[in-house]
Amino acid sequence: MDREIDPGFRKRQMMRRGMYSAAVVLLVAVIFIWGPALLKPSLSRARIRTARVDAGPIEATISASGTVVPEFEQVLSSPISARVLKILKRPGAVVSKGDPIIELDMSESVLALEKMNQQIELKQNQQAKARLDLQNTLIGLRSQWEIKNLEFKAASASAARNRQLHKQGLLSEDTLRQTELLEEKARFELKQIEDSKLNAELSTKTQIDGLALEMKTLEKERAQASRQLDLATTKSDRDGVLTWVVAEEGATLQKGDVLARIADLNSFRVRASASDVHAGRLAPGLAASVKINEQYLEGSISGVEPAIKDGVMTFFVSLANKSSQLLRSNLRVDVLVVVDRKDRALRIKKGPFASSDGVHDVFVVRGDTAVKTPARIGINSFDNYEVLEGLLEGDEVIISEMADYMHLKEVRIK
Repeated sequence: MDREIDPGFRKRQMMRRGMYSAAVVLLVAVIFIWGPALLKPSLSRARIRTARVDAGPIEATISASGTVVPEFEQVLSSPISARVLKILKRPGAVVSKGDPIIELDMSESVLALEKMNQQIELKQNQQAKARLDLQNTLIGLRSQWEIKNLEFKAASASAARNRQLHKQGLLSEDTLRQTELLEEKARFELKQIEDSKLNAELSTKTQIDGLALEMKTLEKERAQASRQLDLATTKSDRDGVLTWVVAEEGATLQKGDVLARIADLNSFRVRASASDVHAGRLAPGLAASVKINEQYLEGSISGVEPAIKDGVMTFFVSLANKSSQLLRSNLRVDVLVVVDRKDRALRIKKGPFASSDGVHDVFVVRGDTAVKTPARIGINSFDNYEVLEGLLEGDEVIISEMADYMHLKEVRIK
C-alpha cells in the first residue's frame, strides 16, 4: 500500500521549484532589460580616432606634389662646333665666377681667326696700294697740268697779240683763227687734266671706302671669333654648384649644345605638379604653402606652364624665404595652393570619414555611444574640413573609416 510522503520532503520540493521559477523570471527580466544593450554592435575606443569640432580660420587648398629646385640655373652652351678636350670640373663641384669647367678643341677656330687676320692685312695692303697709286696718278696729272697750263698761257698770249695785229690790219683772218683755235685747244686739254685729277681722287676714295667697309666686316667677324675662342674654355659666370656636365671627353659638340648646368644653391623655388582638373583655378599670384617635415614655408605661384602633359599641369612656387635651412635641391615636398579662405568657421580634422564637400553621415560620440548624425562639409584644407551644419563646436566626431557601421543609428563605444 502507498505510504504518505514526508511533509518535510514535500516542503523542500516546493521551495526548490519556487526558486527555479524565480530564477527563470529573473533571467527573462535581465534579457529584456539588458539584452538590447548586450546585442548592440560596439567599437573599442583604442581602434578609432576622434577629433573635436573647433572654430578658427580655414583655407581651401589644392594639394600638389613638388620638388625643390634652384631658383637660378646657368646653362653653358658650346660657343663653337668643337670636340671636348678635357672636363675640368665634375657634377657636385663648387665653382666660383670665372672658373673654367670644360676645355674645347680650338684648332679649327684658331685657323679661322688667323685666316681673318690675313684677310684684314690684305685689305690694309690694298688700301695702302690704292693711296700710293692715287698719289702717283696725281703727281703725273699735276705735271701734265703744269705743262698744259704753260702751253695755255703761251697760246693765250699769242692769241691776244694776234688779235691786236689783226685790228691793225697786219694779220690775216685765217692766221688769227688758227691762233685762237690753239688757245681753245690748250684750255680744253687743261680742263681735261683737271677732270682726270678729280675723277682719280673720287675713284680712289670709293675704292678705299669699299676696302674699309670690308675691313670693318672682317674686324667684327674677327672680334666674334676671338670672343668664341675666349669662351672655348667655358667659364662660370656666377658662384654655384655644378649640377650637370657633358658626360665624356672626346665628344663632338655642335654650336649651341649644352655643356654644363650651374645652380645657385643659395636660392630655391619649388617645381610642382597637380591634376589638370584644377587648371581653371591655378593662376600666378595665388598664395601657396610648402610643407617640409611638418613645417611650412610661405610663397606664391610665380608661373604656370601652359602645356598639360598626361593629365598633369606644372607650376612654380616662389618662396618668401628662398634660402631656408629646410630647403635642399631635389627634395620632395607637399604643396598647398590657397584658392579660398575664411577667417572664422567650424572645422574638423580631416580623416577617412569624409572625402569631399557635401552632406556626410558622421558618428558623434555621446558618452559611451556614437550617434550617426548628418553633417554638411564645406571647403577643405590640407588638415581640416569646414563644417557648415549638423555639428556644434566641441562635438567629438569619429574621423576613422566607419563604412561598416553606416547601416546603424548608434554604435556602442567600449
